[in-house]
Amino acid sequence: MSGHSKWSTIKHKKGATDQKRGQLFSKLSKNITLAARNGSDQKSNSTLAGAIEQARAANMPKENIDRAIKKVSDKSAAQLQEIMVEAIGPGGVALKIKAITDNSNRTITEIRNILTGHHAKMVQPRSIDWMFHTPAEISPEDHAKLDSLFEALDDQDDVDDVASNLES
Repeated sequence: MSGHSKWSTIKHKKGATDQKRGQLFSKLSKNITLAARNGSDQKSNSTLAGAIEQARAANMPKENIDRAIKKVSDKSAAQLQEIMVEAIGPGGVALKIKAITDNSNRTITEIRNILTGHHAKMVQPRSIDWMFHTPAEISPEDHAKLDSLFEALDDQDDVDDVASNLES
């Protein structure tokens, strides 16, 4: 039995689903806004066309897509920027962390706190670029995958095994 009220169960499930959709729509909206900086025409801006296609695949409403594109032309709105943070993780593994934010100071501080908690440290910009061929991407929503990556780095000596496990 689900408890006292079937409506209560439905309400909580709907709330959880709506929260996940909202987070996904926010992420897609940020991607569209960043892509629209290079031009709001989908035909000439392939990055924008790809971002809109991802949003449509996630059933994002057309009004939300249009609003995200119009944010670029609105000067009073918060301007999103893309930042790149480089770090050395456990076992000497080089990490490149890409973030999209409207407040770079807050984002860098939060990334620094996460890295410190996992015995990693930030390094000077562009000091580890030479080590990268194709970096793996982990989204911030994937905390379990990020935690398992750091645990695997702590446990293993062979970094190539960790990288191949991450890509799969």
